[in-house]
Amino acid sequence: MTNKERAKLAMDAMDKEYPEAVCSLTSEDPLQLLIATRLSAQCTDARVNLVTPVLFSKYKTVEDFASADIDDVGEIIKSCGLYKTKSKDIVMMARMILSDFGGKVPDNMDDLLKLPGIGRKTANLILGDVFGQPSVVTDTHLIRITNRLGLVDTKDPYKVEMKLRRLLDLSRSGTFCHQIVWHGRKVCTARAPKCGECCMASFCKFATGK
Repeated sequence: MTNKERAKLAMDAMDKEYPEAVCSLTSEDPLQLLIATRLSAQCTDARVNLVTPVLFSKYKTVEDFASADIDDVGEIIKSCGLYKTKSKDIVMMARMILSDFGGKVPDNMDDLLKLPGIGRKTANLILGDVFGQPSVVTDTHLIRITNRLGLVDTKDPYKVEMKLRRLLDLSRSGTFCHQIVWHGRKVCTARAPKCGECCMASFCKFATGK
């Protein structure tokens, strides 16, 4: 079996198992999703979803965030961890969106990566979920599970993304990444994968041992 064939089997299995999978972060517009994703670094989506309603009720627009007091933003998001860095990034990215991008979240990788605190994982999520572009969101679940499947043999996020872009059907890759997150939380967990319950066990190198 080729990796391309294995990737198709994985995507088909995820479509069947998690047809309703979507991003776990709650947001109502591109800016909110951008901020929520920045907050999710080294923090659970569940925790972020507890914090963002307060944040987004106080700061409603890109102009609000651009003129926000960094320390005040930090106090609101404190429980998400790394709050000093994240609060500064949030305010500075809002200012750049206003000054450089006409108040709109950019719709391409190069410009998204110019924003403070935004890396390829966040940029891919925005491109896929907001703009419907081909995306591969290399979070910890995707890296772990695609390694176990045998699709990749590296934990470097960039290398994983590039390899998967060659293997996955890019018209479905954004949804696949969300499905993998759900599967990683429910079945293919980091410490104790439940291979006996896994819909991909028959073609997974970790589960079959070959």
